Amino acid sequence: MSNLDRQAALSVCGGRGFVVAEPVRELLTPRHVRLGESTEVRRLLPNLGRRMVGAWAFVDHYGPDDIAGEPGMQVPPHPHMGLQTVSWLHDGEVLHRDSLGSLRTIRPRELGLMTSGRAISHSEESPRSHTRLLHGAQLWVALPDAHRHVEPHFQHHTDLPAVSAPGLTATLILGELDGTASPGTAYTPIVGADIALTAGAEARLPLEPDFEYAVLSMSGRADVDGVPVLPGSMLYLGCGRTELPLRADTDAGLMLLGGEPFEEEIVMWWNFIGRSQEEIEEARRGWMESSRFGEVKGYDGDRLPAPELPPVALKPRGRVR
Repeated sequence: MSNLDRQAALSVCGGRGFVVAEPVRELLTPRHVRLGESTEVRRLLPNLGRRMVGAWAFVDHYGPDDIAGEPGMQVPPHPHMGLQTVSWLHDGEVLHRDSLGSLRTIRPRELGLMTSGRAISHSEESPRSHTRLLHGAQLWVALPDAHRHVEPHFQHHTDLPAVSAPGLTATLILGELDGTASPGTAYTPIVGADIALTAGAEARLPLEPDFEYAVLSMSGRADVDGVPVLPGSMLYLGCGRTELPLRADTDAGLMLLGGEPFEEEIVMWWNFIGRSQEEIEEARRGWMESSRFGEVKGYDGDRLPAPELPPVALKPRGRVR
């Protein structure tokens, strides 16, 4: 999915200087962003208070939207560099096309994982014949320097492993949790899990004390370490935890995001992650000149132009503003 903000700002993220090395409860409120003609997303990362959680560098939550009789999601071809995109649905379908020739329909609780590496382009759209509701999350994972120039590739996993406890099922999206591993390719120590809680459930989820974590609420009413987290908001938890108490008042859906704090500083602008402003400028030029990122075939519409770069020089700010 693209960052469609026409005033995209350059920012530096990463580094351990602002990682919270102890358990905290920091509630992050979303920024509302229009995505195409008919979809509005709630952007949790980057946030006014925090830019990354482990290697997770971008989190959008959208829906549930009633798209009966509507086109639904329509994101034109656009480029990516230096990151992985994670497509995750609770309702609906998303048709993925990319410059490698991939054509896949992603359905609820299936993993669509695109590794951009040095360069890729893709589009995402609701199929012409689609179900009534669209509800999901789109996330980016920053690639470490040693792997950010890998050959681009796309993975679609329809059968993911899960961890279960009374009243809780945690489906592994990426990385490892409680000895269970996702088949998706990861390049840093990381975890992403979709947590389904039944009404009245009380559970404790095992965590890695060296990881930092956040929990995104997708649906229902649940308390995370005693804090009520409403759908579309995210609770940052810091590091130093060995377990996470969860309690559900109703059936509820959560996403656990975590990982080893990302040590490198990165420059993120529009749909690119690099290491310098010059690298970002070169990527933008490559997209606008139709070089490097390939061609997405089959999408009915024009590709997405890049916004103008800001006139100000890059100012490093670390992991938090």
